[in-house]
Amino acid sequence: MSAFSWKSNGKLYGKLLFTTSLCIALTLLVSSLFYFFAYMQLDLRKTYQSDASNLAQTSKEVISMTENAQSLSFQIYRSFAITKLMFYSEPSYYDVRIAMNELDNYLNSMPYIESIYVYNSASDLFYTARRQGQGGTLSRTELEDQGILDILNQFQSYRPFTPIPRTYTTELLEGEQTTRAYTYLGYDAIGKSNQINSAVIINISAAWINRDIGAAVKPRGAKSYIMDNQNQLLSGDTLEPAQLDINDLALLEREVDNQPSGYIVADFQGRKSFISYTAPDALEWQYVRVTPYSEITAGTTSIVNRTIWIAAGILAGGLFVSWLLSHMLYKPIRLMESQMNMLENERRNTSYTIRQNWLRGLMQGSKKLQTPAQMQRMAQSGITFDFQAGYRVVLIRIDRFAHLKETRGDDLLPYRFAIMNISGEISARYFKAETVDMEEDSVVLLLSPLEDEGAPGEQELLKELLNQIQQSAWDFLKLGLSITWGREGEGAEQLPLLYKEVREASMHRLFYGHGSIIDAESVTALKANDYVFPLEREKKLTDALMTGKSDEAKRLLSDILKETSAYSFHVVRMTSAHLSMTVNNHLSTIQKNNNLDMNGIGYLHLPSLDQVETMKEIEDAFYKLFDALQEKLSVKRSSRHEELIARINKRISELYADSSLSLNSIAEEMGMSPIYLSRLYKQYALTPIVDAINQVRMEAAKQYLEQSDMPVVDIAPQCGYTSSSYFHRMFKKSFGVTPADYRKMKAQPDNSSRPTAEA
Repeated sequence: MSAFSWKSNGKLYGKLLFTTSLCIALTLLVSSLFYFFAYMQLDLRKTYQSDASNLAQTSKEVISMTENAQSLSFQIYRSFAITKLMFYSEPSYYDVRIAMNELDNYLNSMPYIESIYVYNSASDLFYTARRQGQGGTLSRTELEDQGILDILNQFQSYRPFTPIPRTYTTELLEGEQTTRAYTYLGYDAIGKSNQINSAVIINISAAWINRDIGAAVKPRGAKSYIMDNQNQLLSGDTLEPAQLDINDLALLEREVDNQPSGYIVADFQGRKSFISYTAPDALEWQYVRVTPYSEITAGTTSIVNRTIWIAAGILAGGLFVSWLLSHMLYKPIRLMESQMNMLENERRNTSYTIRQNWLRGLMQGSKKLQTPAQMQRMAQSGITFDFQAGYRVVLIRIDRFAHLKETRGDDLLPYRFAIMNISGEISARYFKAETVDMEEDSVVLLLSPLEDEGAPGEQELLKELLNQIQQSAWDFLKLGLSITWGREGEGAEQLPLLYKEVREASMHRLFYGHGSIIDAESVTALKANDYVFPLEREKKLTDALMTGKSDEAKRLLSDILKETSAYSFHVVRMTSAHLSMTVNNHLSTIQKNNNLDMNGIGYLHLPSLDQVETMKEIEDAFYKLFDALQEKLSVKRSSRHEELIARINKRISELYADSSLSLNSIAEEMGMSPIYLSRLYKQYALTPIVDAINQVRMEAAKQYLEQSDMPVVDIAPQCGYTSSSYFHRMFKKSFGVTPADYRKMKAQPDNSSRPTAEA
């Protein structure tokens, strides 16, 4: 092509490309400068929000762990076995062993506990249970953790059950190890001396509580600090006093101490830093995180630099492309058109998946609807549901899901899709409806009343609709459904909270059973109820287990579990876990006391409450263990009782001629209570002991009458009777004839073989 031809045909295209390239480059430069400052502020806010969330979570962990430590301390103080360690000056070896086993059980069931100390001021001894290192019964001088002695000596300086961050050193086989822990002190200081009578010290792993701090700070090189209620500034990683100069300490005291949650940008440890901090929490603690300012803004600065280079490259490339390819302008346009058609086809094919991902993200809180652009993208995904109008969240869960997953696992997606279609079609007659596949056993139905349906009785209409959904699912799919409906909300920002409420309320299917329709608002109100664990009923349960009364144990267990239906699901979790630990503890005791072979029984392992659907599944796990234990005890006791009956019968056969032979004499010889021995003998021999003695004596009397000529009056003492008349009455009662008549009946012509009476 000639130069003239290029100028005449390509000049317009060259100008268009040059102008476009120049506009793009200028736009990138200007927008980059604008976004640089905007993103700088956004980075600071996001960093603060992340830090505040992380530090607040750590604060909640500490407070939650404080509640757990307080609850554990109360349990220890209420434990009959452990109180002997605290209040008996010289508990027996068995008392110490039982109490230490119970402390070890607490330690093993709670992985976040480093160690438990029980202190008895009367004996000045520490009873310690540790995950690592020295344990057992220790005096003050033997205790490696000498720091706890300072705390006990100054206990009035610490509020009860307030965490005390500290470090202490323990000796292990591989050498010294520094333990970082939060110590919780519970004590009894009743009396005029105002001295500690007893104390329970619980050391909780700092690594467990501070795991959120450590996970968040290492990638950014930030440092975390704790300002506790003792005016100490501690490192969040090591719990050791922070080494700061006077200027840094003054900055924290001036800008952070006792201030509401916030952040500042200031010089800290010689460089510009971003300092986030929380307000004092319930423990009067504050959490501080210091991040180098350059690390926060490094990403934004890098983006700006790259954008400037990209803009320069675009400008240079645009000039070259405008000179070289202006005459080929429509070729890339046709290619672009083809690609757009391909994208449109892909979008059409994936619209359902995109819509479901959007709704699922809104439900789980991973997506937000805060800007018009986000709302537009949601509309482009095909979602027309109006979140600004009042709406309800309805959670539909498949009953007996584990069985369905095992037998029809490949068809779960079609089943959920069918449930979504059924619920959507039925609901469309009365509500604006949107269905969401929440995977596994769950489908969510979003319902908003139609504009012309604002009539009263909406809840009754809703319940009728939910019943229709259940019936249709059973008629067409043979699936049982449990449905939970929540309170009315408004605005997309409430959606994650409403979903969380119905999800938690749906767990009460444990009590309502399959096919239930649950009002989430009424279940949420149960959180206001204060639960007190029935210790007396628990004691009866353990007594029933110890005595092999499995039916009574089942009844008591069922009563305790069903009683939790009037409280939040958190109570159900805690109660079932506590009962599991109690049963396992007493199972060990029963094994030791009865020398049982535990093969085939094992220990109780409860299924996860998130996987079970009815209370029967939890009860069955307990009942299976109870029945196996009762069978073992029955076999053991039956064998032992048969041996006892044989011993008693042997003594009766040997001593029947002794007139003093009686129930009391046998019980005294066996070392047992006469009442208990009598009941036991009758239960297994099916006859009273007195009747057994008389039966042996009567048989001996028959032998004397048949095989000797001894007078009847002399036979009575030989058979253990001191009264001849009583002997006659008993013989006639047993055989229907008198001794003399019996001898006549048995008389034979030849008496030479009979034994003669003694002189």
